[in-house]
Amino acid sequence: MQSSISLKYSSSPPSDESYMYRCLELAGLAIGYTAPNPMVGAVLVHGEKIIAEGYHQAYGQAHAEVNCLRSVPPEHEHLVPSSVLYVSLEPCAHYGKTPPCADLIIEKKIPKVVVGCRDPFREVDGKGIEKLKSAGIVVKTGILEKECRELNRRFMTFHTRYRPYIILKWAQGADGRIANQDRSRVLITNEITNRLVHQWRSEESAVIVGTNTALYDNPVLTTRLYPGPDPVRLVVDMDLRLPHSLHLFDQAVKTIVFNSLKHEELPNLLFYQVTREVSLVPQVLHALYQMNIGSVLIEGGTRLLQSFIDDGAWDEARVITNRSLWISGGIPAPSLPGPDPIKTETVLSDSISYFRNF
Repeated sequence: MQSSISLKYSSSPPSDESYMYRCLELAGLAIGYTAPNPMVGAVLVHGEKIIAEGYHQAYGQAHAEVNCLRSVPPEHEHLVPSSVLYVSLEPCAHYGKTPPCADLIIEKKIPKVVVGCRDPFREVDGKGIEKLKSAGIVVKTGILEKECRELNRRFMTFHTRYRPYIILKWAQGADGRIANQDRSRVLITNEITNRLVHQWRSEESAVIVGTNTALYDNPVLTTRLYPGPDPVRLVVDMDLRLPHSLHLFDQAVKTIVFNSLKHEELPNLLFYQVTREVSLVPQVLHALYQMNIGSVLIEGGTRLLQSFIDDGAWDEARVITNRSLWISGGIPAPSLPGPDPIKTETVLSDSISYFRNF
């Protein structure tokens, strides 16, 4: 599933929607790098010409509006006070890692701002729009709002449902089995879909597996097959029975171990204590929310995946099926009730079905 939204071209004069599509296209370039901040794109238009553009490239760095206005060529600086700024998300009005973007827009005397959607973060949430209006700037909102919210669905979920955005992922044979009964390793996905999974990891803040998956598959859970950032690695090991010789304990990437026995922090390794007295899923979701982890890719195994499904705590599911592989008598895949896939694509012998929990 593509994360960026393609720019819509037309022979007719550019519309607010066409400029907003460009904002979304720019914003999508930073997927995996801005979390827990949103992806945002901005373009500055004079007449029917884009004279500057920019996007929020990485967490802690300049926001889209700043990068856009910094990119105005010297010969076009005099046009800024008579231009229109398009931005896919409401400009911030608070001091965080960077100064308020609304203040910069006011300082630059931009007369009109077109906003894709409102920012649900409580420090913004309408305050940026009101600040611009109070300064006499014309603000138009709701342009491609659905598309803008979709691009930042992780950010929106985090700030409206107060939990990370959850993506389920598993690979299965044509008979709906995910592993041999004795848990001996079986290669299900082909080379291309295997690389795609590494891309998916790069787009999320964290990836989680259960005890048996960690023990028998010994996954690395990095993006070594794709040029993107490594997610935080999470593993459930309630009784701390996993040997520290596993890849997950190499301390090469930040790793969090949810367990019932201890709370201890080591370099790049956190043992986070939970209780057996209540369901694990809400405890994990609450802990990750407190840690500002905005999205999680759940890669197995069946028990962990099914626990999130049964709790209704999931937003997307991506199921890879090798149509030429049969794992007779193997471990069954999770049971995903209800929705039909919103999209299915074929990659050589593999079929990938995408589901949404609307």
